[in-house]
Amino acid sequence: MFKHAQLESVKAWIADPAHGALPTYVRLQRALRELILNGALDVGKALPASRVLAKSLEVSRDTVESAYSQLHAEGFIERRVGSGSFVSERAQRLQGRGLRRRADTGRKTVLRLSERGKAILQSGGVRDFLTPRPFAPGVPETRSFPLQTWERLQRQVLKEYASLALLHSPPQGMETLRRAIADYLNLERGARASPDRILVLTSSQQALTLCATVLLDAAERIFIEDPVYHGARKAFDAAGLECVPVPLDHDGLRVDRLLKASKVPTEAARAVFLTPSHQFPTGVTLALDRRLAIIEWAREHQGWIIEDDYDSEFHYAGKPTACVQGLDPHERTIYIGTFTKSLFPGLRIGYMLLPPQLVEPMTVARTLLDGHSAPIAQLTLARFIEGGHFGAHVRSMRALYAQRRDVLARLVRDHLADFVEPRVPAGGMQMPCIFVRDIPEREAVESARQAGIDLLGLTPLHASDHHETGFLMGFAPHAPHELEIAVRKLADVLRAMCG
Repeated sequence: MFKHAQLESVKAWIADPAHGALPTYVRLQRALRELILNGALDVGKALPASRVLAKSLEVSRDTVESAYSQLHAEGFIERRVGSGSFVSERAQRLQGRGLRRRADTGRKTVLRLSERGKAILQSGGVRDFLTPRPFAPGVPETRSFPLQTWERLQRQVLKEYASLALLHSPPQGMETLRRAIADYLNLERGARASPDRILVLTSSQQALTLCATVLLDAAERIFIEDPVYHGARKAFDAAGLECVPVPLDHDGLRVDRLLKASKVPTEAARAVFLTPSHQFPTGVTLALDRRLAIIEWAREHQGWIIEDDYDSEFHYAGKPTACVQGLDPHERTIYIGTFTKSLFPGLRIGYMLLPPQLVEPMTVARTLLDGHSAPIAQLTLARFIEGGHFGAHVRSMRALYAQRRDVLARLVRDHLADFVEPRVPAGGMQMPCIFVRDIPEREAVESARQAGIDLLGLTPLHASDHHETGFLMGFAPHAPHELEIAVRKLADVLRAMCG
């Protein structure tokens, strides 16, 4: 028979709410296993008969038999016909480990990470705003998404493909989606695209990680915009690259600084990262002459241009500027796009338009990350694009976002003029606001967060110490009355900070 303390330990384990999701026989099996591992039940110790233990625990005999059977299958106990169940000799080595584990209780575990792992942990990763609290940047309007149309197209996919839609997608992506993306890029973005050069991914962040690891070695340099999209900077840092910041002006990246640095061996880089259509976070557009100069730089130095076209669909004054990739005859540009902003974040589909020589290396590298994107979503998205629904939705959202941008600009001027000056963007889904008085940026962002408002501070996006402070305010997912409520609340927060 068990000692009283052992029986009470088993009862407590079974009754613990933390184990409530487990079937009773599993809870009993785990409780007995803990007693064996911790040495409370010695090797050769007889376990109570199933009928006796069932009565003591007020459970069925079948429950005890199931627990014993599992312990026997795992080698913790032996079952002898006519004699009963005993702690197995094979458990002796496991008991030693259990005793060491018990003796180590309270000792601080030493976390040993690689240098790359430490860098990733210290960076904090990339924060996604999981719910559209005001004023989370980069979050689209999802309440207006045509769900019924999407559901109808998904049913068509399942009816046509049946169980084939449940299998793996090719790592490069479903051909029908790659064709739809290529046609869209050629028509709307002035790209040089073909289906065989499209690599379907789960996100633009995955694309940045692939670029950082496939194109460059650790310690090699990459030019980045200053300020820069934080997800890109963190991907490059995690890969061990040395980021060389290049300042901006009203025409975008200062290409003269890039060319000057390229003449110095210690400052030269093998790639440049750009958000040329709508720079993040300033919103400026890279001028045509600078685009051509960067293309020539890439040709001359055999460098790579990483073009992140994250929200070019939302341009509010005329047509968006054609992408750099379409201007590059030397095929040194990697174009990155995503449907996270233009459709909805839960879709998890992004893509790269690659130079022919990079298609195979990038596709092979992608198989080491997650293998492929979900086929059903890919096939549904292809029909959504081909049927004209994507274009219609983008046009609808473009008009809606332009209205909300204007509303937010007016509200900021009306209620926040004592604290910030809005920089009204020509496109995109967020508005930079610059402090007009001495306000601690980090404290302002944290105070707003505690009040239910998500702001993105500008300082973490800069490499240099000399820059304007403030924050980004996302406006896309909020109706005018929601924006007004949130702006008034933010005004109260800043007013309380400033006394």
